[in-house]
Amino acid sequence: MAIRNIRLEGDDVLYQVCRPVKTMNDHTRELINDMFDTMYDANGVGLAAPQVGVLKRIVVIDVTGEDPIVLINPRIVETSGEQTGYEGCLSVPGKSGQVTRPNYVKAVALNEDMEEIEIEGTELLARAILHECDHLDGHLYVEKVEGELVDNATDEDEE
Repeated sequence: MAIRNIRLEGDDVLYQVCRPVKTMNDHTRELINDMFDTMYDANGVGLAAPQVGVLKRIVVIDVTGEDPIVLINPRIVETSGEQTGYEGCLSVPGKSGQVTRPNYVKAVALNEDMEEIEIEGTELLARAILHECDHLDGHLYVEKVEGELVDNATDEDEE
C-alpha cells in the first residue's frame, strides 16, 4: 500500500470520462488500497480513481473514519431532497464553495468481490457519493459552486 500523488485542478486526467472496471485483479486491489491510504493521509472523506491519475470507475468513501466504502462502476439510481453546504475537494486544496445537491441518494455499484451492491445515503454520505461519482465523468465540484470559492481555514471535510 502506498500514498499516491493527488492530481490537481487543471490536470487533464480530471476532465476525462473513466472506463468501467470489467474484472478484479491484484493491480486493481492495490489501487483501491492505495486510494484509501491516500484519502486518509490527506484527511479526505472520498477519493475517485482519476484523482490519482487512473481512469477507472472506482470510488472510495469513508465519512466516519470507521466505515470504508468501495464503489466500482457506481450508478446513481435515485435522488431526492436538497441540501446546500460547503464542499471541498482534495484536487482543489485549500478551497471550498457552497454547492446544492440532493439530500438523499441511492446508487448501485460493484464491491471489491465484483458483486452488485446498493448503497443509500443522506447528508454528508449523499454529498460524498455524488461528488465522487461526478469525478468519474470528468466533473469537479467547482462547476456547481454557487458564488465564489473561499479559502479554507483548515483542510477538514475535503472530499
